[in-house]
Amino acid sequence: MASTPDGQGYWLVASDGGIFTFGDAKFFGSTGAIHLNKPIVGMASTPDGQGYWLVASDGGIFTFGDAKSLARREPFISNKPIVGMASTPDGQGYWLVASDGGIFTFGDAKFFGSTGAIHLNKPIVGMASTPDGQGYWLVASDGGIFTFGDAEILWLFGRRKRQRPCIAISPDAAGYSLIQDRWHRIGLPFVDGDNQRLIGISGE
Repeated sequence: MASTPDGQGYWLVASDGGIFTFGDAKFFGSTGAIHLNKPIVGMASTPDGQGYWLVASDGGIFTFGDAKSLARREPFISNKPIVGMASTPDGQGYWLVASDGGIFTFGDAKFFGSTGAIHLNKPIVGMASTPDGQGYWLVASDGGIFTFGDAEILWLFGRRKRQRPCIAISPDAAGYSLIQDRWHRIGLPFVDGDNQRLIGISGE
């Protein structure tokens, strides 16, 4: 999924590239009627909300609206399937992330690091970029968060000395209950991003 710039709408994308719009999100096209070699696994919107990219697990990119194709001259090769993407603030670049945390940059997207050389307990399933485009978060299927560039782990009430990371997200955000459940089960703090209220820490 991807949200509109004003936060008043969002798109959902199906594995066949079918697009579903909500709120002020507009429909600009889909791959629903196209035969795909691999399923669609992620999307990102342009800064003005007038277009979006779809990415398939083999790294294939499909552009709609004012989204631009940013194909590289060198061949795209990934040892693991692509699982997500994020765009830069100006819409002139994007990152792709593979299930092992390998990062692939296009356009003006910069490389800030990856988990490609790290043994992961669970595969990476998605990513998000920081507002200034100078960093990104990767998330694993067990809720593990990996930060690069100026992306930071969010801490509970400034209690950094405990060295226990937590995640803060608004209750109306997509995946709130799922993230809450995963972080609770692995024993890490989870904070209500609107009220900064501790939801709970298992094992304490």
